[in-house]
Amino acid sequence: MSIRKHVLAVAVVSAMLGASPMFFEQARAQQPTQNLVSGLPDFTRLVEQVGPAVVNIEATIKPKASPQGMGDIPEEFRRFFGPGMMPFPGMPQQRSGTAIGTGFVISSNGDVLTNHHVVEGATQVRVKFSDGRVLNAKVVGSDAQSDVALLKVEGTNLPTIPLGESSQVKPGQWAFAMGSPFGLDHSVTAGIVSAVGRTDRGTGQSYVPFIQTDVAINRGNSGGPLMNARGEVIGINSQIFSNSGGYQGVSFAIPIDTAMAAVKQLKTTGKVQRGKLGLRLQEVGPDSARALGLPDTRGALVADVEPGGASAKAGVQSMDVVRSIDGTAINGAGDLAPIVGSKQPGTVVQLSIWRNGKNVQLPVKLDALTEVAETGSRFDRDAAPNKPAIAPKEARLGLELAALDADDRKQLGLKAGEGVGVLSARGPAGEAGMRRGDIILAVGRTAVGTPQALQAAVAAAGKDAPIMLRVSRGGNPAFVTIQPENLQ
Repeated sequence: MSIRKHVLAVAVVSAMLGASPMFFEQARAQQPTQNLVSGLPDFTRLVEQVGPAVVNIEATIKPKASPQGMGDIPEEFRRFFGPGMMPFPGMPQQRSGTAIGTGFVISSNGDVLTNHHVVEGATQVRVKFSDGRVLNAKVVGSDAQSDVALLKVEGTNLPTIPLGESSQVKPGQWAFAMGSPFGLDHSVTAGIVSAVGRTDRGTGQSYVPFIQTDVAINRGNSGGPLMNARGEVIGINSQIFSNSGGYQGVSFAIPIDTAMAAVKQLKTTGKVQRGKLGLRLQEVGPDSARALGLPDTRGALVADVEPGGASAKAGVQSMDVVRSIDGTAINGAGDLAPIVGSKQPGTVVQLSIWRNGKNVQLPVKLDALTEVAETGSRFDRDAAPNKPAIAPKEARLGLELAALDADDRKQLGLKAGEGVGVLSARGPAGEAGMRRGDIILAVGRTAVGTPQALQAAVAAAGKDAPIMLRVSRGGNPAFVTIQPENLQ
């Protein structure tokens, strides 16, 4: 800058500093009176309307022993950590203290919704309103599977939020959230719906078709409302996917339709009952679709059928593919559980099954869902090579096999004459993901109990046909498909 320009600039600034108030009024009058950016949503009116019905939840949690590791983290924190998250340093071994979350009022006489994990194990729950009122709340009922809790506070003419229909939610539409992230009450964040119908991500909530958004959600937002542009609740904010413990642009909400179905039962019985098919399912991959003669990969492949369960009584078999239920198409294995879980035990549903190249219609009367602990395989992988049994090879698949004796089958929970052990998997089988310690239960629909029977079944399948092996790993059956081009 030249000396002359510098002096001129100083003179201008000096003149402004000494300017009269009239100068600033004139300068203000020259400012634009219209927003320079148009077409963007303005949530201010919505926030003013629904804000009073959004509440802060404080739950006093009784001490609860927990093992070292992720269990050391209070549930309201752990819910927001992804698979790569490490525990906080110095976390106590007892879960105690105060859990902070969010809720919202759905009836003027005091019904409040929040997350199950916010009030789980609480000895006292308090609800704080935006006007400063603090009311004690009673937990009417709570459901871990849907992560929904219904609270009750004593009051009349309380502010409420209208409920929308999550079935009408579509990716790309605007959404906003209100809550208490890190205890900062009535924080507002906005974004769009990223996807709908996101199913179980290892949380155990396979009966919830989550709404995924990029709305900023953090610890303390749990239980708060996710709303559409009309101010209607479309979901309850529940989880985020994060490797750091903080928001990374992937948030999940429980659809309000799912939540209210649970609430209806909580109000009448204090608990939630769900229907159960009694099936273990997996995705249909391209190789499996070819082996099954399917025109596409749509559907849920039946890996196992619970003995004596609803589906077993109806005639469903392993290697069947569920293509629809009550006329609703099933695109993947995760689609089935939310539909079945929304129905009451005793309801008869119509399954459309793909079996041996044909569609089969099967009516199934649903059982009641109960919590059953999973039992894993006890196959001793290190001791297997030292077994006295002969270890023949299935050369085409690249498997080294072990005959199982009565003791092996007893430990594994297998029936007499069921299953063949895998000592090693190379070549095509190794490429397909098989490994040492797997138990082969069947080749296609043909059960096998000896290495020789397995070899015969593979030979009978033909050289060009994909081979589907029903394999148990850790006590969990699943199909592994070996594609023809990998067979030698």
